[in-house]
Amino acid sequence: MRKCMERLFNGLFKENPTFVLMLGMCPTLAVTTSAINGIGMGLATTVVLVLSNIMISVLRKVIPDGVRIPAFIVVIASFVTIVELLLKAYIPSLYAALGLYIPLIVVNCIILGRAESYASKNKVIYSAFDGLGMGLGFTFGLTCIGIIREIVGAGTLFNMAVMPAAYEPLTIFILAPGAFLVLAFLVAIMNKIKIAGGKDTGVGGNCDELCRNCPNTNCGGRTLAGKDAD
Repeated sequence: MRKCMERLFNGLFKENPTFVLMLGMCPTLAVTTSAINGIGMGLATTVVLVLSNIMISVLRKVIPDGVRIPAFIVVIASFVTIVELLLKAYIPSLYAALGLYIPLIVVNCIILGRAESYASKNKVIYSAFDGLGMGLGFTFGLTCIGIIREIVGAGTLFNMAVMPAAYEPLTIFILAPGAFLVLAFLVAIMNKIKIAGGKDTGVGGNCDELCRNCPNTNCGGRTLAGKDAD
């Protein structure tokens, strides 16, 4: 169970597809004109990620290495088709808003990357949680970008007015340049948080036993650790 939680945490924070790995930039920049679009695309991708990871993990010992990539794409494409048809049948407004980007989930590098690097080498339960963590991390990223772009660019949130009547929307934020600006802003915040969180464990901080035993005699961290030991 601990490893399953680690896979969830990994996808949400440590290796967030949007803010850390910078994967899936095409839908990230294109469909996040509103919060609902971001959630819709993120959840659709999450469903495909989880199901494809499970199927590829189940078949990992059956699929020959020579054709594993085409086989992965066939599995992913099958689930994307199912998700597309379900959206078209039950949520036509979201289907119309996302448009071409739903079938393009097939070539989303997040899904193929997790299939190749994790699902094809690990057990089903771990692969399922890996897909869930990555999918939720992707959904979180798209939703954050969509919320900021919708509020600043249209003065609404989930199609409800949230800004004063006197507010003049900055329409650039619901255009392509706004997507790049918001993404850059959020990535900068994420990096700032990571840097601040790592100050207590880096060189010059609280060096542990591993640092003291480091064979690199020119390492500043070892020098400081040696002084602490003295």
